[in-house]
Amino acid sequence: MQKVGLLLGGCVRLWKSVRMASSGVARRDPLANKVALVTASTDGIGLAIARRLAQDGAHVVVSSRKQQNVDRAVAALQGEGLSVTGIVCHVGKAEHRERLVATILDINVKATALLTKAVVPEMEKRGGGSVVIVASIAAYTPFPLWEDKASEESIKQALRIRRIGKPEECAGIVSFLCSEDASYITGETVTVGGGAPSRL
Repeated sequence: MQKVGLLLGGCVRLWKSVRMASSGVARRDPLANKVALVTASTDGIGLAIARRLAQDGAHVVVSSRKQQNVDRAVAALQGEGLSVTGIVCHVGKAEHRERLVATILDINVKATALLTKAVVPEMEKRGGGSVVIVASIAAYTPFPLWEDKASEESIKQALRIRRIGKPEECAGIVSFLCSEDASYITGETVTVGGGAPSRL
């Protein structure tokens, strides 16, 4: 009976430590000593991801196509006491802009693959790292942009959670995927979509 009590006590302590770790209570700065390069990160989801990664201890490099956007984001995040630098970065090539389909392919497919190819050797030198690619839920189910309240309400009705998500709700999962807690997760698709249909 005493052994059962010790075993149950150990399980309870283990469960409490798992709950605390998953909530971020047990440890601070899970991304300390890591560098995060976040493209398209001066507004919206990208900015929320950059902020969260920096809050979790990473040094974050924000990037965008326009210098003024980079400067604004860096100033805002550094103003919050976060370790952030910025750089202007075009992920597509100018000569491909004339052809819409080619441009979409360059930015959404080729640029991602080429950027990953360029960063992996640097990650290997540092002993590892994470590549997290963020894309729209519209890749599964295309929907019109909500330009007015009626369209927005229609989109909300298609979501099980019945509201439009916030950029910060995407940032937490990205931070988790970059942390050691996710070191055994690879090649997965994680959908943060409020219950929107998300199967091909």
